[in-house]
Amino acid sequence: MITIYTYPRSGHAHRAELMLSLLGLAYERRQIDLFKGEQRTPAFTALNPFAQVPVLDDGGTIVADSNAILVYLARRYGGGAWLPHDPAGEAQVQRWLSAAAGMLAFGPAAARANRLFGGKHNPEDAQARAARLYQVMESELSAREWLAGAAPSLADIAMYSYTAVADEGGISLTPYPQVRAWLTRIEALPRFHAMPRETERGQVRQSDI
Repeated sequence: MITIYTYPRSGHAHRAELMLSLLGLAYERRQIDLFKGEQRTPAFTALNPFAQVPVLDDGGTIVADSNAILVYLARRYGGGAWLPHDPAGEAQVQRWLSAAAGMLAFGPAAARANRLFGGKHNPEDAQARAARLYQVMESELSAREWLAGAAPSLADIAMYSYTAVADEGGISLTPYPQVRAWLTRIEALPRFHAMPRETERGQVRQSDI
């Protein structure tokens, strides 16, 4: 039985759930209330000492970190799809996993955290990072439909969630038609699982989500 420890307002958690859904895997969802500090309890830090969601428990195999979960699921259940086995193809995917942990996290995700969760990131820096990121994505998606090749991969899943809700951080995707078309292609994939839209505000540390 697969269990995912998650939080519905976290784009990091959403990318793991999106991968589970696209693979058609049954799983149990256990929500961790970040506002109540449940991610810092001994029971949860035993699963992830960094006190972050998501965490995957696959029949006793514990995997923490959203990008690590994507890699695990692709290798364990992907049947050769989602993460290429050839060195060049895998390197292309890894490039975007790094972007998801860097430019995406400190750009669009940080801008969203500032607006919705009382984040303390420099807003101008977050906006500038977002603009640079989406300029690169727009350019590369003008040459192909997917970020890392001819088919959807972990690169697309890792970059999707926070991009889909970029407007919640005050970032408009209007200047990026190729990025918007890419979002539509992901949302048309079989068993797509949408990123929840924000309906309430509160305060939580960006490092926890």
